[in-house]
Amino acid sequence: MNATIRARAIGATATASRDGLPEVTSETGGQLSVVTRPSAEGFNPLDLMSASLSACIVLSVQIAARREGWLDEIEQVSARVIPEKAHDEPSRVERFVTTVTIEGPLDAAKKAHLIEAAETICTVSNTLRSGAAVVNG
Repeated sequence: MNATIRARAIGATATASRDGLPEVTSETGGQLSVVTRPSAEGFNPLDLMSASLSACIVLSVQIAARREGWLDEIEQVSARVIPEKAHDEPSRVERFVTTVTIEGPLDAAKKAHLIEAAETICTVSNTLRSGAAVVNG
């Protein structure tokens, strides 16, 4: 049996008028608005980074569980990501504090195994750890 692997278009474009807030469109057509006021509901740029990492971890736990044959033992998986900004310049996130919770009848050792495996699967966490270059194209 030959499996067909399709590549998904990845990337995003943000646009804003002179004084407007960014509107982001993914390469596949997804859209969202970015907010900057502290009291505004929605995602700011750091929230988007955290969302990417948390979603990638959750998906990676599912992938690891599927590989191990344990997916049926997971009721829910969540990953909370809190970015901590550096106190010195330049402005950046110094570290991401992640808390992964797996609900279901898996024992603690299996849950720990899945979380560890997810760390090696997650493209976003691997990218953040490696310090990918940002280049102007």
